[in-house]
Amino acid sequence: MRVARLVLVAAALAAPLFAGPSDDRFREANELARAGDYPKAIALYGELAASGEESASLYWNWAQAATARGAQGEALWALLRARELDPGDRAVVRDVERLRESLNLDPAEIAPEPLAAAGRWARRFRADLLAVALLALSLCAHALVRVRPWARWAAGAAWATLGLGLLVAAVPVAASFARPTAVVVRRAAPLLDAASPTAETTGSLREGEVVPVLESSGAWLRVEDNAGARGWAHVDDARRLDAPPAPLRD
Repeated sequence: MRVARLVLVAAALAAPLFAGPSDDRFREANELARAGDYPKAIALYGELAASGEESASLYWNWAQAATARGAQGEALWALLRARELDPGDRAVVRDVERLRESLNLDPAEIAPEPLAAAGRWARRFRADLLAVALLALSLCAHALVRVRPWARWAAGAAWATLGLGLLVAAVPVAASFARPTAVVVRRAAPLLDAASPTAETTGSLREGEVVPVLESSGAWLRVEDNAGARGWAHVDDARRLDAPPAPLRD
């Protein structure tokens, strides 16, 4: 907790370095966290995220406030959401691993969808633009072969860049087939047999576990835990990673 508080103090001091239309509200949230008012700070981070003002920095600060509050599952969700927005942020990756160990989760319990990792790689290295560039080079090389048949090296380059371009393009395409996932943010969150608060409880979910989302119905998600058990969880207990959070309720 002491480390988290020190981190929040540093974040509040660095707040003027962040730019954006909601800079003042972001600074206010950091000041609230620095003062130890974690619930209000988290509520303000949530308002910013729900309004579309998402960034890896916002979620990282949210994670620090949640950690200081003792909500490790929520902190892990915020860090994983930050990683979705900025897959190349090594500090976020380190914090994810630290929290995973703190929650005593296996690596597989926070990565149930291998294709999701391919999607992060594609976003980090802009695979879409890279694929377009390679395919454009291939077209140029093919055109050069037609104009200069003696340029045999161009023929090899044309086919090599075509193959590489198609291979790179296949990564984001494959990643699009990954199932959406959610993070269990509450300890012993109930797993129900129907999308209703009065439904029978069939089990419980581990805090911090990342679960595939099979379907959704209003404020309920049908999920599958690491052991293969399926059931319904409320969105307050399992937050999706593929979209900004809904406005927080009191």
